[in-house]
Amino acid sequence: MLTSQMTNSSGPMSPKRRFLTALLGGKPDRLPVGNVVSVATVRQMRAVDAWFPAAHLDPEVMSRLAAAGHEILGFDTLMPVFSVAQEAAALGCVVDWGGPEMMPTVRSHPFAQSRDFALPDGWLEAPSIRVVLDALRLLRQRFGDRVVIVGKVMGPWTLSYHLMGMEEFLVATKLDPGRARRSLEVLKAVSLAFARQQIRAGADIICLGDHASGGIVSPLAYRDFLLPLHKEIFADIGAPSVLHCCGNTSDRVKYFAESGVDAFHFESQVDPAFAVAEARGRMTLIGNINNPTTLLNGSHEQVLHACRAAIDGGVHILSPECAVPLTTPNENMQALVQAAKGEQ
Repeated sequence: MLTSQMTNSSGPMSPKRRFLTALLGGKPDRLPVGNVVSVATVRQMRAVDAWFPAAHLDPEVMSRLAAAGHEILGFDTLMPVFSVAQEAAALGCVVDWGGPEMMPTVRSHPFAQSRDFALPDGWLEAPSIRVVLDALRLLRQRFGDRVVIVGKVMGPWTLSYHLMGMEEFLVATKLDPGRARRSLEVLKAVSLAFARQQIRAGADIICLGDHASGGIVSPLAYRDFLLPLHKEIFADIGAPSVLHCCGNTSDRVKYFAESGVDAFHFESQVDPAFAVAEARGRMTLIGNINNPTTLLNGSHEQVLHACRAAIDGGVHILSPECAVPLTTPNENMQALVQAAKGEQ
């Protein structure tokens, strides 16, 4: 993890400086609040007239909805990539782009019967890729350098789920590991190329979503298959980086800390104090407020209580644990900012 020694000597920090200072190991003016995955909700869509599925496909709509995370919720970040399917669509998967209360879903798997894993020509020019790059440019034009702009790419493990099918890929890791490794190696190039394009378009940091998740994948499988590739990606990505991995990842946080990533965005199944201890100062911790129980269905006071527990556990940046349910009340997410400011 990189280290910054920036301190606040002239009043409140800008949202961007606050977030990056914490991300890189420095001392911000207060605890930042941000998201590296989606915080879009139906209520935000209504407030800014930017609706799914258009927000996955139209750069102006995408950027307008991303801005709501800062302008309505008060977060220190802007993150326009609401789905996990942008690369999948560009690589030949059939995608159902969903609706206002349904996230996109990958419906076909072009690599399911393949062994050579050839990428389609010109995939970086596909509409589902260009929309993200254009939205990032619009956000940079609108907000300049005041707010952190977060790019997001899927990692090679998640892309292998999309391109091969989850079951097909996981079976290959056991019965045909050479095939699984070829898929990961080919798709690593997709993650890196898209990340670099997002940085050129205006992203300040990159979130790599790679779902070698607890309960599905063993920690040793992560160590042996994916950790070497993550080391390459985070060394070459060219910007501060965040890893997001769903589920209970307590048994692999120590391996994430070896990857060279600057920060880990983690879920409520992982105890914050344990994650901080496992990270051993090698990466920043972002998280980990529960979505279904707390943010979606909890009271304002329950959200504040969860935030205080995360802060007491040592979380460096306060955030929802994963992409929030689309019917989550804005008020509950605004409570994260209240907690970070020490308000009741």
